[in-house]
Amino acid sequence: MQVLVIYYSRSGNTKKLAEEIVSGVEGVKGVDCILKPVAEVTKNDLLSSDGIIAGSPVYFGTMSAELKEMFDKYVEIRNRMGDKVGAAFATSRDPSGGKETTMMSIIQAMLIYGMIIVGDPLSATGHYGVSCTGPPDEKTAENARKLGNRVATLVKQLKK
Repeated sequence: MQVLVIYYSRSGNTKKLAEEIVSGVEGVKGVDCILKPVAEVTKNDLLSSDGIIAGSPVYFGTMSAELKEMFDKYVEIRNRMGDKVGAAFATSRDPSGGKETTMMSIIQAMLIYGMIIVGDPLSATGHYGVSCTGPPDEKTAENARKLGNRVATLVKQLKK
């Protein structure tokens, strides 16, 4: 079982948040985790993963062009992506800078791919995913680990 954590990061904040998510995935025994910047993601990475957690900084209230390009590029495999667990995360510079709409744009793409979407658990914030303004603080890092753990746990349960 494998979870793929994908991110685009220009300033490094989204990468830092992705690394915290990876820590949560790795806390689930029997689930491997791969962390990749979106530019390195291959079709095989998507097909061989049981869960995908994708993140982006906010660009005009939506995901980065680089992440959108990946979803567009591999649309021909969408009929083989059904029933994989998907989740989203986002970062921004502004406290009200569109983090939720960015996560929803990622979630929309995952829904079109036929994926099973989860947000962060109620023990975190219980919303669309995990997000932060600037670099993740300890509370956000904890919530990121909880999101990673939730996706890995669900992957494991669905594979039984």
